[in-house]
Amino acid sequence: MAAKYDRIGHGYTAVRRPDPRIAARVEAALGDAETIVNVGAGTGSYEPDGREVTSVEPSETMISQRPLGAAPVVRAEAEDLPFEDDSFEAAMAIITVHHWADPRAGLLEMARVARRRVVVLTFDAGPLADIWLVRDYFPRALDFHDDAMPGLAEFAGILPRTRVEEVPVPRRCSDGFFCALWDRPEMHLDPEVRQASSVWHALPPDQFEGGLEALRGDLDSGRWDERHGHLREDTPELDVGLRLMVVELG
Repeated sequence: MAAKYDRIGHGYTAVRRPDPRIAARVEAALGDAETIVNVGAGTGSYEPDGREVTSVEPSETMISQRPLGAAPVVRAEAEDLPFEDDSFEAAMAIITVHHWADPRAGLLEMARVARRRVVVLTFDAGPLADIWLVRDYFPRALDFHDDAMPGLAEFAGILPRTRVEEVPVPRRCSDGFFCALWDRPEMHLDPEVRQASSVWHALPPDQFEGGLEALRGDLDSGRWDERHGHLREDTPELDVGLRLMVVELG
């Protein structure tokens, strides 16, 4: 993961800003935990204020983009956390497990170092198949998500006392990841926006350039708005497969 984000993580914070509505779901899942380890923390998105947070991140490029005053960060991998058992009340991981070399090992490490709760924000790839972005323009993105994302049912079955919650992505989401831009198709044409989502780096150019040209053409002609214009103003949120997995440890 470190090498990947040292290469693709430049300019991340300009696009990937935490959305307060998603942040509220994460904070609610953390409950009253006061000491938290954030695994695969990146630039610090969704780290809760007013709590004692320790971040773990392997990429120096991502660490360098953490804002002034952010939580202290340890450079390490999820699969080998440098902490004693039960060091924190809770462990969190936000849109990161699909980058881990061994998601199962990383999840077990989170459970080892947390006393009470593990909170993971991840994806179920299934809903993506019906979203215009994938269905009409970038079908190979579904293959990427199928391959990269841990199967949710299997992943959630690793630890007992696990529940999974649907997290719809709100309109005008400030966190500009790939499928969060379901209401703003023009943003996918911006290379700086694409730089901040790993799916664009995983697909060879010949698997998305045609889709970009088709999307540009449909926006210029008005065809996209004829088919999907209701998403811009009339749809407050959409299920794009974002899921919150909460494990109660004790």
